[in-house]
Amino acid sequence: MIMNLLIPIAVMALMGLVSGAALAYVLKLFGIKADPAISMILARLPGSNCGACGRAGCAGFAEALKKGEAMPSGCVVSNEAARISIAEILGIDYNPKVKTIAAVLCNGGKRAKDKYAYRGIRSCKAASLVFGGQKACAFGCLGLGDCADICPFDAITMGADGLPVVDAYKCTACGKCVATCPKKLFELIPVDKSYYVKCSSKDTGAVVTKVCSAGCIACRKCETVCPAGAIKVENNLSKIDYGKCQNMGKCFEVCPTKVILKR
Repeated sequence: MIMNLLIPIAVMALMGLVSGAALAYVLKLFGIKADPAISMILARLPGSNCGACGRAGCAGFAEALKKGEAMPSGCVVSNEAARISIAEILGIDYNPKVKTIAAVLCNGGKRAKDKYAYRGIRSCKAASLVFGGQKACAFGCLGLGDCADICPFDAITMGADGLPVVDAYKCTACGKCVATCPKKLFELIPVDKSYYVKCSSKDTGAVVTKVCSAGCIACRKCETVCPAGAIKVENNLSKIDYGKCQNMGKCFEVCPTKVILKR
């Protein structure tokens, strides 16, 4: 049994060694020299190869940076110190990036009614192809965990209430969950903002109350009470303007369905 495991490992190691040697030979044969700037940039990138930058891993992003086709802020996984250092290597100015974190914009889960029992492939994407998914709320989370499966940093788990839970310490705001969710229920929110609307339904309040006990009913109480005018109801849904939000929490206090949450 052990031999069965060791043989493929040894084969892969040998293939890696041969490939490395062949690459080194080709570089030497054609006089191709590795760009020291790219090596320095790579040393400052996280090495996660998550693809959030839109390139083929960290090496591809490093090359794009050197060619001037990308900016240090394009790597959302790096910290500010690394981005600043990369900018210095490239000899360019760097504007600090606002730190963000993924937030789930649905408060339904098991509190939202099902319109049928889904027994297909355990995937939100697959379920959404069957009459929009099993949830009676057309905007609601299907709870099958595509976001948790795609997260390269294990920052998302599925909670007991059937909703994704984001670990603020692990989340790097890479945006994989944003791109993957078929219901578009993830948003990257500035970490210095304490409140967010955990709902995406654009149905009227009357429709929302029939299918979910934890959705926005567009009562406008939040809009009325906010001193900064940072929250407005648009298309039957409360929206926070984070450029105006001052973390006063008045909206959180008055929301009757408790769909405005504090992080």
